[in-house]
Amino acid sequence: MGRYLLRRLNLFLATSLALVTVLFITTSYFPVSKPFALSGIATPTTEQLTQIEADYQLNGNQLQQFIAYAQTRLSGDLGLSVTSQRPVLEELTQALPASFELAIVSGIIAVLFGVPLGVLASLSKNKITQHSIMAITLTGYSIPVFWLGLTLSLWFGVELGWLPVSGRINLLYEIEPVSGFMLIDTLLSDSAYRISAFKDAVFHIILPAITLAVLPFTVVVRITRAAMLNIMELPFIKAAEARGLHTGTIVLRHALPNALIPVLKNMGLMLGTFASYAMIVEVIFSRQGVGSWLVAGIYQRDYTVIQGGVLGVALIIIFFSILIEVLHNAYNPLSRKEIYAAN
Repeated sequence: MGRYLLRRLNLFLATSLALVTVLFITTSYFPVSKPFALSGIATPTTEQLTQIEADYQLNGNQLQQFIAYAQTRLSGDLGLSVTSQRPVLEELTQALPASFELAIVSGIIAVLFGVPLGVLASLSKNKITQHSIMAITLTGYSIPVFWLGLTLSLWFGVELGWLPVSGRINLLYEIEPVSGFMLIDTLLSDSAYRISAFKDAVFHIILPAITLAVLPFTVVVRITRAAMLNIMELPFIKAAEARGLHTGTIVLRHALPNALIPVLKNMGLMLGTFASYAMIVEVIFSRQGVGSWLVAGIYQRDYTVIQGGVLGVALIIIFFSILIEVLHNAYNPLSRKEIYAAN
C-alpha cells in the first residue's frame, strides 16, 4: 500500500508539473508585456521590475524561465490581481469556501436522491417504474445546465417568488466570515437573527444546488442501478436469500455497500465536468465563488487571476480525483488485492 500511495503522489506531482508547463507556454501568448502578465503590476518601478526579472529569470533562457516560473507558482506566489492589486492567492482562498459549500450541498442532494432511485429502479418489477426512472435520468443528463438554471430562476424566483435567485444571503444580514461557509457562519454568528440568517442562506442555495446536482444525480442513479442488478445475481446474495433474510436486510447490509463502490469511483471521474458546471451555476446565480471570480477575471483581462484560478482549480480537481481513487481502493477489497499483487 505504501508503494501505491507513493505512485499516486508521483502522479500528482507529474500532473501538476504538466499543468504548470501549459500555463507557462500560454503566458507567452498574452498580448501584454511578460513582467505584467506574470506579476500583475501594470507600471512597475525600477526596483519592482528588477525584482520581477530576478524572480522569473526573464534574462535567462527558456529552461531557466520555466524553472523559475514553476518554483514561483507552486510555492504559492500567484502574483497580484490586475484589477484589485491584491494577492491572487488571497482572493482565491476567499472564494474557495463558497464553491466548496455549493459542491458539498449539491453532492449530498445527488446521493440522497440518486441512490434510493437507483435501488428502486433495480429492484422494481414494474416496467413503468423502471422506464420512468430511467427516462428522468436521461432527460436530466441531456438538459444544458445553463438552460436549467435560467428556467428554475424564472419559475421559482421570478414567476412564483418562492426563492431568491442571486447571492448567498440577504444583504440586510451582517454575518462575519469565520469559515467562509455561509451556512456555518450564520450559525456561528453572535447576531440575534442568526436563525433567520441561516434560513435565508438555505433559501439562497436551494436553486443553484439543485441545478448543479442534476448531472451527478443522473449518474448516481444509473450507476447504482447497474451495480445493484449485477450484485443481486451474485452467489452471496443468493445464499442470503436462501437463508430467509428479508429483502430490505439483504439490500442495506450486503448489496448496497458493494453497489456504492462504483458510485464513488465514477464521482471521482466526473470531478472536472462537475467543476466546470459549478462555474456556470455560480455565474447564473451570482454566487461569489471561484467560478464567478474566474469568469470576471477573464472579462477584465486579469491575466494573473486567469493563471492562478486555472492552476488552483485544476490542482484541486487533481488532488480530489486521486484522493477518491485512494479511498476507492482502500474500501474495495478487490482493488486492494490487485495492488498487493502488483507490488
